[in-house]
Amino acid sequence: MPAEHFDAIVVGAGPSGNAAAYTMGKAGLNVLQIDRGEYPGSKNVQGAILYADALERIIPDFRETAPLERHVVEQRFWMLSEKSHTGTHHRSDTFNEEKPNRYTILRAQFDKWFSKQVREAGVTLITETTVTELVKNEAGKVIGVLTDREGGPVYADVVVLGEGVNGLVGQRSGFRPELKPQHVALAVKETHFLPEETIRERFNLADEDEGVVIEVLGSVSSGMVGTGFLYTNKESISIGVGCLVADFAREKIPPYELLDRFKNHPSVKPLLKGAEMKEYVAHLIPEGGYDAIPRLTGDGWLIVGDAGQFLNAVHREGSNLAMTSGRLAGESLAALKAQGLPASEENLKLYRDALEDSVVIKDLRKYRKIPRLLEKNRQLFTTYPALLNRSMNAFLRVDGRDKRSKEAEILKGLKTARGNWLNVAFDMLKVARAWR
Repeated sequence: MPAEHFDAIVVGAGPSGNAAAYTMGKAGLNVLQIDRGEYPGSKNVQGAILYADALERIIPDFRETAPLERHVVEQRFWMLSEKSHTGTHHRSDTFNEEKPNRYTILRAQFDKWFSKQVREAGVTLITETTVTELVKNEAGKVIGVLTDREGGPVYADVVVLGEGVNGLVGQRSGFRPELKPQHVALAVKETHFLPEETIRERFNLADEDEGVVIEVLGSVSSGMVGTGFLYTNKESISIGVGCLVADFAREKIPPYELLDRFKNHPSVKPLLKGAEMKEYVAHLIPEGGYDAIPRLTGDGWLIVGDAGQFLNAVHREGSNLAMTSGRLAGESLAALKAQGLPASEENLKLYRDALEDSVVIKDLRKYRKIPRLLEKNRQLFTTYPALLNRSMNAFLRVDGRDKRSKEAEILKGLKTARGNWLNVAFDMLKVARAWR
């Protein structure tokens, strides 16, 4: 390990860690970045959505070199029952803009590219190295890290913890509590390979650069709080399911079994026909929302990305919030360095204030009631998706019965499923209040 003293040490080389390291490197700080993988992205084989705005604020010309799969021109939302789906979708030619807003990416390739930009900004990267604990002085200020390598501590003015949702360094140091099962989801994903032309024809896409995203609610989660998703890449499809860890533990349903059911649903199976599955991965996602955000700063340290529970579950936004928090951390630390100020708890208010003024905290605060709403109202994943599909089936079937009788039957089914109309009204009211 290098023996010199650094301006900053960044733990982790995911989106938040890379954003923080890159921002500080470009500002002229002497930065060490440590990642436990063989190389950044080596543990990430899954597909994901990249929101361009967050990265563009860090690397304005990223589109020229970044390994982007497809820009999203169509978003589909499905409510699944066992044998059908009812949904809506939005497709617009305005998404075929000069600088598209959303892309599908493969994290292994993207993280590797992002890390290259970080190193070109002057950051020192060490891989295959695990940070085991933080080093503190007698006053309790963090002054460096210990790793599983020989050579003793590595010192720095500040340590940025971008270690992910299950980051053990912050937990061992007492900076963040142990994860609660209801605050984290386990997502399983597979990558299925198909020829580019097949994907284009199957999803009605005009060219190889356009893509479709499908997000799914209902029977896909088997009564648990969770969703399914499908992304189109250039020559593959990423498909997965994610549910709360607490629900997996209670229901005893293996995640791979849930994914297999999803893949074999009548609405999904044709989309994967002929594909070759080559990659399977499971990973944790922060789902606790605003009320699960831990302490974010202290003397000589701060937290960015998934370790801070920065994920907007309503809009399925994570990587953009991670990168934004990393950028704001890097900018704040660069500003303190320029002023000759230490990274104390008091001075790191600069970072906390920047977060408060950003989309990160504003959106999480707006939807702070959603996690508890979903956890306490399972009918939103079971009763209502099933009723919606049953109602659409009855509405569209012509079988000699008059329409008034059918409408009465649909309404009766809704009332019966929720006990009475008052329960239905309460459900709608709870959703409306949570969305305010």
